Amino acid sequence: MTALTFPLADAARRVSPEERAAILADPGFGQHFTDFMAHTRWTSESGWAEGELIPFGPLSLSPAAAVLHYAQEIFEGMKAFRHADGSVWTFRPEKNAERLQRSARRLALPELSTEDFLASVKALVAADEPWVPAVDGDEASLYLRPFMFASEEFLGVRAAQTVDYYVIASPAGNYFPRGVQPLVVWITDTFARAGAGGTGAAKCGGNYASSLLGKREAAQHGADEVLFLDSESHTAIDELSGMNVFAVTKDGRVETPVLSGSILEGVTRDSILRLAADRGYQVSEERLIAAELLERVASGEIVEMFACGTAAVITPIGEFRSADGTWTVRDGGSGELTLSLREELTGIQYGRVEDRYGWLTRLV
Repeated sequence: MTALTFPLADAARRVSPEERAAILADPGFGQHFTDFMAHTRWTSESGWAEGELIPFGPLSLSPAAAVLHYAQEIFEGMKAFRHADGSVWTFRPEKNAERLQRSARRLALPELSTEDFLASVKALVAADEPWVPAVDGDEASLYLRPFMFASEEFLGVRAAQTVDYYVIASPAGNYFPRGVQPLVVWITDTFARAGAGGTGAAKCGGNYASSLLGKREAAQHGADEVLFLDSESHTAIDELSGMNVFAVTKDGRVETPVLSGSILEGVTRDSILRLAADRGYQVSEERLIAAELLERVASGEIVEMFACGTAAVITPIGEFRSADGTWTVRDGGSGELTLSLREELTGIQYGRVEDRYGWLTRLV
């Protein structure tokens, strides 16, 4: 079956080269957007229509659009990387496509094939190639946000029969303003991110909306991030508001919470499991009880902890706080394996380290 095409509908650029250069000099994260966006529409009668590349801009949406009332939407996050020879690549995009399909099934949305997903990303990056930051040692990239939502004008609780899919792009620097510095993490016993049988394993906006009060609570305690526990027993580690969690023990084990149905299956998480195992570390996915983990941090059995995700890559955790006290990870979170894994992973993404796994896909 032939993949969808996304021809450029309007080649006129909105941003001058001078304005674009000024933005790329200090892009921040998620603050600026490129010239174009990819789009296609699905209907229950006709399936997916041929795609298009159109100027980035506001969407025309009915106040009765189903997404505004029933939150039927999903999204992905990935990056495009400039290599030293000027080419542009992305990292394991088929995993993002597969996760978008899983999310679509959970939210009763139509699935977009992997081929069509890749076609939309490639078309947008080709059109917006000047927006991909140059290689300068700062790990800047072009952040890509594919998303899908119920656009049908209908007030009724059922799966929408009209759905729109877009890909937008944003030049990005470091996710955390302080850069790669150890995080202070607040463990909440007040809020849960997702429940058993819910949408925790899907990448949908509702999971992130449910994390916002927890993040506010964390900020009130001087923390950078919030760690959620499972919604049933409130004892087992789930994940941060938007990142998976890892622990490294002094005897060479790398541990992360098992995918329970309420934890998002991160592409970075999966990559770390492979990289660590290939280095000879004993890798385990298991139910990690928060109280036990904190005791192991205090005793020195756990020597490193870190968070990971597409936006922040790998970021060390230096301290945990909760209503019961404070726990400092050995060396304040500047762990050797944490930073080494980060260097290897970003090295692959930017073409500085051999891609022995075949994880990279060329876009331009």
